[in-house]
Amino acid sequence: MRHQNTGRKLSRSSSHRKAMFRNMVTSLIEHERITTTEPKAKELRRFVEKTITISLRLGDILTKSKEQRTPAEQGKYVHALRMASRMIRTRSVLHKLFDEVAPKLAGRPGGYTRILKVGQRVGDAAPMAIIELVSAVSPGAVAAAVTTGDAASAGGTDSAD
Repeated sequence: MRHQNTGRKLSRSSSHRKAMFRNMVTSLIEHERITTTEPKAKELRRFVEKTITISLRLGDILTKSKEQRTPAEQGKYVHALRMASRMIRTRSVLHKLFDEVAPKLAGRPGGYTRILKVGQRVGDAAPMAIIELVSAVSPGAVAAAVTTGDAASAGGTDSAD
């Protein structure tokens, strides 16, 4: 029985899974859209939502510059950076999360990602999906690009399998 065992194993060891999802979270925040298999996208959503929520808990502190923050606020900011850095390994992407992505999503009560199914992969017929941040592009632009096959018009896609 699998009581209280959440998450998909994806035929990988726990260390491989952990590293893979860290890399995918970093890629998703960096590029704001990646193409991967559908089960990976559904599982990745959990990690991305938690990481973005860490940055959004800061609230008004995000809008202040470093000089305007009180020592207590700076302490909270540094703590949030360190908590998010457990998932995001690149310093530039970490700062992008706090400086660009979090302010765009500040008013949302969750649901920061969108998963769009795009069919099957040619080699092994694995179900593929595009996972993106909701602030990236409207779903109509991506759906039009997927149906016409012109992914460049919707901002391009990056493969992260």
